[in-house]
Amino acid sequence: MQHIAIEQNEHIITLTINRPEKKNALTREMYLSLANAINYAGQDEEARVIVIKGSDGVFTAGNDMHDFISATQQTDTEVNETEQFMRALMECKLPVIAQVDGLAIGIGATMLLHCDFVYCSKNTVLRTPFINLGLVPEYASSYIMPRLMGHIRAAEWLLLGESITADAAKEMGMVNDVFEAETLSEKVAQTAQKLASLPQVALRQSKQLMKTNALAINEHMYAELKIFIEAMQSEEAKQAFNAFVQRN
Repeated sequence: MQHIAIEQNEHIITLTINRPEKKNALTREMYLSLANAINYAGQDEEARVIVIKGSDGVFTAGNDMHDFISATQQTDTEVNETEQFMRALMECKLPVIAQVDGLAIGIGATMLLHCDFVYCSKNTVLRTPFINLGLVPEYASSYIMPRLMGHIRAAEWLLLGESITADAAKEMGMVNDVFEAETLSEKVAQTAQKLASLPQVALRQSKQLMKTNALAINEHMYAELKIFIEAMQSEEAKQAFNAFVQRN
């Protein structure tokens, strides 16, 4: 089974996370596939929009924890594949739409901060459970979230690690809009078609102009990543990982 399905319909590239038997949990191989697809689309003269979605009513449950724990035991490759995906997403010149239905856990929520449009179904549940695993936030989420929604609301996400509804995420400014599951794909298709029809040079330039804080985000991301990697080796994290393995 192809765990990252890639479809091109005229100018629109759709990347589908397709591992429903594991709630679309992401492995290192899947991160690399996503990174390569995004980078390739950025070089494709026919590509104008990228859509990222999940299959079978789930966006993604985040990292495949067994694969993730295995990566932490390899000192040279702790988060390399994940970083390649996130860097490809952050540096993508094309507009990126996230079509979010069902679970969006861990990096499934973090990646939304680096998309240009985020549309959710009413079934969507978002959670950043890093604190529960003895870890810290990832990929500049501790920089972006407080500036997006204020420190107090960001604390609900990052310090409590509790679930947030799509409506709450919309109120906080993280989600464009929320739809019934049956109409979500229609809205995403409409937005993608509109973006594909717009003047492309101006569209890419406009996106680039909106990212004038990229240097600050990158600096924060690497400071965050250093602490994240150290935290993965902590006793708290090891105990949390062991507890997860025993439950699963």
